[in-house]
Amino acid sequence: MKFAGIEVPVKNTPPLDPGFLPILKFNRAFLSTAKKPVDIAVERSGGQMAVCHTFVHGTPEMEKADRYYVNRLVKTILWMKGGFKVYVAGEECVARYLQEDFCSGGIQDFDFDYMANVFEHPFQVVFCDKVPEAKDDPKAIGRHMDGCRIGFDAGGSDRKVSAVVDGETVYSEEVVWFPKVNSDPQYHYDGIVAAMKSAAEHMPRVDAVGISSAGVYIDNRTMNASLFLQVPKDLFDAKVKDIYIRAVTDTFGDVPYAVVNDGDVSALAGAMSLEDNNVLGIAMGTSEAVGYVDSEGRITGWLNELAFVPVDVNPEAMRDEWSGDIGCGVKYFSQDSVIKLAPAAGIDLDPALSPAEKLKVVQGLMAEDDPRAAKIYASIGTYLGHSLAYYYDLYGFKYVLLLGRVMSGKGGDILFETTKKVLADEYPELEGKLQLTLPDEKFRRVGQSMAAASLPEIKK
Repeated sequence: MKFAGIEVPVKNTPPLDPGFLPILKFNRAFLSTAKKPVDIAVERSGGQMAVCHTFVHGTPEMEKADRYYVNRLVKTILWMKGGFKVYVAGEECVARYLQEDFCSGGIQDFDFDYMANVFEHPFQVVFCDKVPEAKDDPKAIGRHMDGCRIGFDAGGSDRKVSAVVDGETVYSEEVVWFPKVNSDPQYHYDGIVAAMKSAAEHMPRVDAVGISSAGVYIDNRTMNASLFLQVPKDLFDAKVKDIYIRAVTDTFGDVPYAVVNDGDVSALAGAMSLEDNNVLGIAMGTSEAVGYVDSEGRITGWLNELAFVPVDVNPEAMRDEWSGDIGCGVKYFSQDSVIKLAPAAGIDLDPALSPAEKLKVVQGLMAEDDPRAAKIYASIGTYLGHSLAYYYDLYGFKYVLLLGRVMSGKGGDILFETTKKVLADEYPELEGKLQLTLPDEKFRRVGQSMAAASLPEIKK
């Protein structure tokens, strides 16, 4: 395969998407001929800095390839780690490309605006003589089991809560709610408080509250979250940014609390069940939700929003409706991927069905061993094999925990086995370095809400 003048060798292609061009394969082919050094740093909150040392060609004939490569690289850093200021040193043309792409009205306008809002700083790209040094601030969090704790897990279709006393779950409940279609933040606040009070009734006291929630959280504040999609910006700023803080302190007073992205809490639950660290959790459901626990058992504070990280270089890749970009994880590792591939498999899905209902149709066909459905899961497994090699380059994880509705049933088995096959065939250098895992009974006992309960430390 060839893109932007770069020949990219690929052995395993998805049965239903032969144009898929793995970004890691493109990057390796690109860098094999790029010789001019470029340093890129991305600044996020608290002066933290992600730094990348790379290369470009710096010639007119390779301008398209150079521009594409640095665009995808910076987008990857932004959605993996987050940031609002990009520093470039080495080749001034690289800074110019990024300034033209990541600006209001530019092709990366969504990323430009999103990062500025999340980090509450104007987004900018600057050229400099030397980029700042790398700086991270990972936090040891979770695995605290002492005392009487509440663990709350806010999902898009249901909310779960557990009462945990000295590491034992004494009560749990799951309640259907509709946060994504409610514009009044009072609806969300009342639901959160009701869940917490329900758990509190089953304990003699409340010593700490841990919260797992989809979205971006900085210092326990909600900076962006799909749960509050319909809430107007003025109400979001006034009522949602501190919604979990208010819910805890209004209800229980001055008790320790922690609010953490649900992907990170899934990874923490996986690490607790594995009794090890360095875990990347990927939940393939409504979207691609990702979390990471590092080799020291810490949560990094990175965004880990791999749903927006590019995995496909194919210029004909499907466009994500929200971000407006193409080739990003959400269309490859979620129910959207199943729906996307269905027509190519010869499966007609009723357009009146919801995305979750369309997934159930394909799962029903797979339960009957329909070969068309099997090709869908084999295609997603091929996507995942190539993309996990890319994610490994980014994180260096030891375990990958695969979760979510897309992984369930016979289709999940095909997906899992195909992923292993592609990794072994295309990336043999990773053998023995990473391990694919699925939720087991121990993981289910730990659970999302119990892992959330373990988040805050009770000061003695």
